[in-house]
Amino acid sequence: MDRRLFLTSTLALAACGNTEAAQPVIQATPLKSLVPFPIGTAAMAGQFDDPAWVDLCLTHCSQLTPEWEMKMEYILQGPDRFLWDAPDRIADFCTTHGLRLHGHALIWYSQGAEVFGGLDRRAFVAAFDRYIAEVAGRYRGRVNGWDVVNEAVAEDGNGLRDCHWSEALGQDGYIARAFEQAKEADPDAVLFLNDYNLENNPVKGATFLRLVERMLARGVPIGGIGTQSHLDIEIPAGQITAFFREAAQFGLPIHMSELDASLRREGRIDTRPYRQKIEQQIGRVRELAEAFMDLPPAQRHAFTLWGLRDTDSWLRRDARDDGKDSPLLFNAAGRPNPMFQAVVDGFSA
Repeated sequence: MDRRLFLTSTLALAACGNTEAAQPVIQATPLKSLVPFPIGTAAMAGQFDDPAWVDLCLTHCSQLTPEWEMKMEYILQGPDRFLWDAPDRIADFCTTHGLRLHGHALIWYSQGAEVFGGLDRRAFVAAFDRYIAEVAGRYRGRVNGWDVVNEAVAEDGNGLRDCHWSEALGQDGYIARAFEQAKEADPDAVLFLNDYNLENNPVKGATFLRLVERMLARGVPIGGIGTQSHLDIEIPAGQITAFFREAAQFGLPIHMSELDASLRREGRIDTRPYRQKIEQQIGRVRELAEAFMDLPPAQRHAFTLWGLRDTDSWLRRDARDDGKDSPLLFNAAGRPNPMFQAVVDGFSA
């Protein structure tokens, strides 16, 4: 099948500037029809009230990941108080529409301190175990996989994060315990260790893979690797491919779990022309899709976008946002961005 979907040149139109009028005209063949593995997106329950979002989602996706409403910050309202309305609605939406549900996330360094802080060790451990049992147990049989531990590696990649979980249970200890408890609560789910900047920062990628190796060696039931793939479009060509080759050596399923690719340059003056940004974005996103396709079929767990339309992106909720970033596959009107074609081309390379 010919998957070249452009009706006119991406880069020629992109050179005209960053406007919807300048976007290429692309026939948006449903992504989920092009590949045998699930295509996912992040979702929030309120988006189900937007018919345009629902139509775009059901056209292209076969899996959902709750963006925020299955995280501890939402669910855990107090030591023994749980809020289930939004995560239940997301699970029900998946059931109704035949979508696979990916659970995100059970234990994250960024959340839980306000509830767990001040507990003695015995109470801390009991609350830790109870939370995982309650949440993973509630969605047992409905969730295909869980991000059990999210973002355990330090920001710069040098070792693991210090956080309230590691202070009580040890840096390796809280990770191992989380997976053991999740396995007990939902033995059939694929249990993922999930992190970001693994492709962007080779030091962090290597530290993450050493952590996976260490956990597997001690019998921790890690069932899959999650790489978020919030891509820095200025990284060298080949760096994404190198990480995926290293990650594949464990033989575990790999979830490309949170794809976006901002056009912004953080912390430096950005004088790049718009055309250059689009070229960089297309190059890195296509490389990512190709690297995923190069995995053995059994290791391609899912390819998940962290939002559908640019205006759905967490990057566009930032106070620094100027309304011009285009980090996702579709623009505000639901029309494909050049990044869409990069994914399609990577899938068919």
